[in-house]
Amino acid sequence: MAGERNPASCYLDERTFQLCCQLFLQHSETIQDGWSWEQIKGTDEGFMKKTVLMPVKPSVLHKQHEYSIQDENMVTDDIQANVEDETAGVQAVCEIHAVLRYEYHVLYSCSYQIPVLYFRASTLDGRPLSLEEVWSNVHPNYRQRLQQGPWDTLTQQEHPLLGQPFFMLHPCRTEEFMKPALDLAQAENKRMNYIVTWLSVVGPVLRLDVPLSYSTEVSAPD
Repeated sequence: MAGERNPASCYLDERTFQLCCQLFLQHSETIQDGWSWEQIKGTDEGFMKKTVLMPVKPSVLHKQHEYSIQDENMVTDDIQANVEDETAGVQAVCEIHAVLRYEYHVLYSCSYQIPVLYFRASTLDGRPLSLEEVWSNVHPNYRQRLQQGPWDTLTQQEHPLLGQPFFMLHPCRTEEFMKPALDLAQAENKRMNYIVTWLSVVGPVLRLDVPLSYSTEVSAPD
């Protein structure tokens, strides 16, 4: 049994992870999707990386900071002004939206033997978002489903390769969605790229879109 791996297993070795990432990155370069491979100097380790600028509603940022600069009356006046502008048909999209910088990292976890999504988020002036603010920006289609244990699903930990504080989408539920997908691919005799399938599921939770062309153009490693 040594060296043998069940084709429908939810786990993968680090070499297979890197090969899947290589194929993923080749397609990213073709469609200019912004992914790159970051190698850790002096080691064989590395990770995939992508940075995204994301417009959000100001309420995402104001959970803890809305009164830090302006008093309550000024905030109320601003809200009332926005309501009046909307009523009058004034388009003020740029004024009522903030922009966040999300940096996504896809790493291999030796402990779990699966990929893990790490990320950090900040405002454009460099202020890191709190866990509460990050949770507020989770896609609403997924927020209710994860609400039973949000702090277990989304946690803050040290980046295992960089030693810096990052958020992490906990991998404990990976088997729940990868096992059916892998079983189906095996039953239909299809070669499925693990990274494409996995990231297509976990990415949208954190507003990281994976274009459909990855699923149609990126194969499994030989």
